[in-house]
Amino acid sequence: MTDPTVRPTFHGFEQIPLREYAERAYLDYSMYVVLDRALPFIGDGLKPVQRRIIYSMSELGLGAASKPKKSARTVGDVIGKFHPHGDSACYEALVLMAQPFSYRYPLIDGQGNFGSPDDPKSFAAMRYTESKLTPIAEVLLGELTQGTVDWVPNFDGTLEEPSWLPARLPHLLLNGTTGIAVGMATDVPPHNLGEIVSALIRLIDDPEASVADLCEHVRGPDYPTAAEIITSPADLQAMYQTGHGSVRARATFSRENANIVVTALPYQVSPSKVIEQIATQMRAKKLPWLEDIRDESDHQNPVRVVMIPRSNRVDAEQLMGHLFATTDLEKSYRVNLNIIGLDGRPQVKNLRAFLSEWLGFRYDTVTRRLKHRLERVERRLHLLEGLLTAFLNLDEVIGIIRSQDEPRPALIARFALSEEQADYILETRLRQLARLEEMKIRGEQDALASERERLTATLGSNAKLKKLVKDELLADASKFGDARRSPLVSRQAAQALDQTELLASEPMTVIMSEKGWVRAAKGHDIDIAKLGYREGDSPLAAVRTRSNHQVAFLDSTGRSYSTAVHTLPSARGNGEPLTGRFSPAAGASFQALASGENETRLVLASSHGYGFVTRFENLTSRNKAGKAMLNLTPNARVLQPALLADAASDRIVAVTSAGNLLAIAASDLPELDKGKGNKIIDIPKAKLSTERVVAIAAISPGGTLHVHSGARTMTLSFKDLDLYTGTRATRGALLPRGWQKVDGLEVQ
Repeated sequence: MTDPTVRPTFHGFEQIPLREYAERAYLDYSMYVVLDRALPFIGDGLKPVQRRIIYSMSELGLGAASKPKKSARTVGDVIGKFHPHGDSACYEALVLMAQPFSYRYPLIDGQGNFGSPDDPKSFAAMRYTESKLTPIAEVLLGELTQGTVDWVPNFDGTLEEPSWLPARLPHLLLNGTTGIAVGMATDVPPHNLGEIVSALIRLIDDPEASVADLCEHVRGPDYPTAAEIITSPADLQAMYQTGHGSVRARATFSRENANIVVTALPYQVSPSKVIEQIATQMRAKKLPWLEDIRDESDHQNPVRVVMIPRSNRVDAEQLMGHLFATTDLEKSYRVNLNIIGLDGRPQVKNLRAFLSEWLGFRYDTVTRRLKHRLERVERRLHLLEGLLTAFLNLDEVIGIIRSQDEPRPALIARFALSEEQADYILETRLRQLARLEEMKIRGEQDALASERERLTATLGSNAKLKKLVKDELLADASKFGDARRSPLVSRQAAQALDQTELLASEPMTVIMSEKGWVRAAKGHDIDIAKLGYREGDSPLAAVRTRSNHQVAFLDSTGRSYSTAVHTLPSARGNGEPLTGRFSPAAGASFQALASGENETRLVLASSHGYGFVTRFENLTSRNKAGKAMLNLTPNARVLQPALLADAASDRIVAVTSAGNLLAIAASDLPELDKGKGNKIIDIPKAKLSTERVVAIAAISPGGTLHVHSGARTMTLSFKDLDLYTGTRATRGALLPRGWQKVDGLEVQ
């Protein structure tokens, strides 16, 4: 039986703590993601899967001049030979390099359905599509066989693949890339080939050029779409100076008669998404300026979104400014130039460091190419020298070959040849040897000697090496360069319009019932008594307003709540309870309402005779619980606020249930943001239990005051109020006999 106290031993295994193992495994995985999957290499600007796709297609003979083959053939080669991962992810990477709306300079020419700007992932399966390389892919592959790269074994060691591609242009800046690694990410925007080459030439000619100098050539990113880049030059320069920042792009539009037509969208923004965003606002009645929106995009017009305003009076600039701020018609892109440098380490680089390091990569690549060519020239000269010796002694060479069992050492000994020369002579067919002419051999020797001299001179001179690189850059720019697509226009970021600015200003009447139900009717000539109410309910108050205004409600605790008039239900029904919109205290009831513009002055008062003047803006609140507004004494009730036209000339009128009416100058009341206010009319403490202020009103010179008592109405002009004008906080004058049970006041 095994002793449980004896600890087993494991031979050939490493025993480490779980914590250390987990840490090591996570770090290994992190470095794999950073270096071999997510971040690009500065040299060719490609991630491993992209590099393997391009290389596999070149090996399959899918050059720009060849006939395309099924994409499934390419994907099969890639995952079978170099990239043992999922076929769908590999195919998606291939498709991305073929989409002209995703890549500024596509590397793959796709035939078939490779997606559309409206839905980039709507591409057909790889068994249906065909693909080959584009002409610009030659920039990446042209020098691959010229000793310019290091070759490494593939995943199973049966083949070799290039560690990088010998790019003649900084592909990473041309097409950009995005990637998320562990603890870091990269976001490199695409640029214009001509501008990048111009900056490289500037850096070759002036190695001390600053980022500001280079920004004279690289004016900003250049996306595959014609949308405007509205980021300021100063912000773009700061972005290139630090290696990170953001770029903002905005759609372009034009007017066609009364319609607004969007003709270009920001990078990676689909027309259907923008239309859905705008339609959502229209359905929510947040965009009343628009009548309809249509997508008229087709093959000839990849982006054509037509918006139809409700009238010719709609300000197109103002409307589009709102849409820029609330939809993807304006979009911001993060920039983070975090890349793997020549030292194999990820680092955020500014524009100068990026271009300088890439030029170092290019100098090294060209040097390796020249050395490789020099070695081949020298080897060929060496072989030609031996061949010339054989030609000059052709009969003797043939005799040695015929008579000797081992002609190789005999040839070496007789003519002082190297082993390589002797092998080359022996491998040459007699038929070819007989046709050789001395002049041809010497002519080739002269040409190769001249080439060797040029190669040696170039390798020995930094100036000549720089000129060669410069000439090659200019040649590629001439062959593949094109005009900038994304115009640079400095504009301020768009701001969304306030909801009230978007709404049509129509007359509305807001009605509130005794039980706190609210609704809104169009027009100002509404008889609220004739409207239908729920059983047991009745009208309490109404206020005339506009559809683009706010309306505020005051509850029995003096708190104020507000909402937009246009959001209230129609007066065709019974409305909705205010408790569904707001959260008043338990037991509180809604007692008054008011509406107006922010600067509108109102008189707030309680049934105990206290009040103050305030701006309507103070009554508004976004909080469902409202805000404290009017401090009430015990058992006091909130009165319907009175609209004050002019504090300097208006009079404020208060009337009590005992028939006392007092008119005071509006300037006698203080203007407060909130509080209890001052006493307007006096009610003796002994009568507070039976007497109260029924209503307040504000009347302007030339106005008329109607005093309602049951079915009767007394009309008082502004001049008639002289009989009731007095000092604030007095009892006022008693109304005539028979008018001492006042129901309310109305001003016209």
